Amino acid sequence: MKKVFIFPSNSLILADLVERFGHKPLMINNAIGDKVRNLEIDTPPLNITDEDPKKGLKYAAIEVPSGVRGRMSLIGPLIDEAEAAIVMVHAPIGFGCVGCERTNELTKYLIRRKEMPVLNIEYPENDEDAKVVVKKIALFLESLEK
Repeated sequence: MKKVFIFPSNSLILADLVERFGHKPLMINNAIGDKVRNLEIDTPPLNITDEDPKKGLKYAAIEVPSGVRGRMSLIGPLIDEAEAAIVMVHAPIGFGCVGCERTNELTKYLIRRKEMPVLNIEYPENDEDAKVVVKKIALFLESLEK
């Protein structure tokens, strides 16, 4: 079983496919869920600790907007943990957008920089394309087991 980072990082569709092939999807939803359920966090709705902004600085310089650093404090460690990645490009905003193109660009850069197997696929425009995408994902995930 490999840990597979998915992008967009909150895409439930990609997470489901990764799980169906016996791998662990790394996605921001899980990281946010852990924070929301963490009893140490006493500042709802902020749900941050003193350490979270420091974590974000590892991935984004102080000059970038705080929202980017905040998102990267969650996404960056997932990329660090990943053993592979699936990146869907040109997906519509409703497919799993994390709300910030700067974060998206930084996320894709960190994925490219890390030496791990990466599947880059285009968002399907019709049913036939969707079947091809699922097949490519299946082949990629099966190849990780070898």
